[in-house]
Amino acid sequence: MNAAIPLQDRLIVALDLPNAEAARALVGRLGGAVGFYKIGLQLQYAGGIDLARDLASQGKKVFLDSKLLDIDQTVTNATENIARLGVDFLTVHGLAPTLRAAVKGRGASRLKLLAVTVLTSMGPEDMAELGSRFSVEEMVLRRARAAIDAGCDGVIASGREARAIRAMAGARLLIVTPGIRSAGSGHDEQKRPTTPGDAIAAGADYLVVGREILRADSPGAVVEKIMREIETALS
Repeated sequence: MNAAIPLQDRLIVALDLPNAEAARALVGRLGGAVGFYKIGLQLQYAGGIDLARDLASQGKKVFLDSKLLDIDQTVTNATENIARLGVDFLTVHGLAPTLRAAVKGRGASRLKLLAVTVLTSMGPEDMAELGSRFSVEEMVLRRARAAIDAGCDGVIASGREARAIRAMAGARLLIVTPGIRSAGSGHDEQKRPTTPGDAIAAGADYLVVGREILRADSPGAVVEKIMREIETALS
C-alpha cells in the first residue's frame, strides 16, 4: 500500500449518474469532502468529458473509467488524447498489447494507467463462460503481472484479490478497488464485493464507491462514514 496517498484521496466517488447536470449537483453537495471522482461510460456520453475538464480545472482529481480495448494504434491515439484532458487515472483492459499501446500513448504525461483485471461483477461461472481455464484470482494475477511488464501504474481489482496482488507486486502497483459495499448494504450485481475496511486492510490504495453514496438521503454523511472506516483500517 502507498502510505503517501492523502486520506481524502483514497475515496473515489463514482458519478454513475444520467447526465453532467446531475453529476455537477452531487459534486456541489459534497463540496470539499471529496476530492476524487470517477466518470464512467454512461456519463462520458452525456457531457462527462467536459465535466472531467471542469473538475480538473477546479483542482479535483478525475478517474476516467473508459476501459479502452481496440487495435493497438487506436488505443495509443485515444490515450494520447485523453492525457491532454488533464485527468489523473484511465482504465485500459488488461491485455498485454493493449496495455503497451496505452503506455505508448500516455508518453511523458502524468496520466496514470490502470489495467482492468476481472470485473467485480464477474464470478467463476463467468470465467467459464469466457472459456478461460483460469480461476478469477489466477486471471487477476496474470493481468497484474502484465500491467507491471507493460509499465502501467496500477490495476482495478476487487478487495478479495488485493492481498494476493500486493504479495506479488509489492509497491509496484496501485490497487484501485470497486465493488465496495458497507456491511449490511445490498450487493446489487457485484459478485466479489468487499467492505471499505476489508479492502484497505487487504492492500487496496483507493476505493471506488457509487451507489451507496448516490442513493443516500445524506451523501455527505455516507462519505464521512466510509472515510472513518478507511482511516481505521489504515491505522
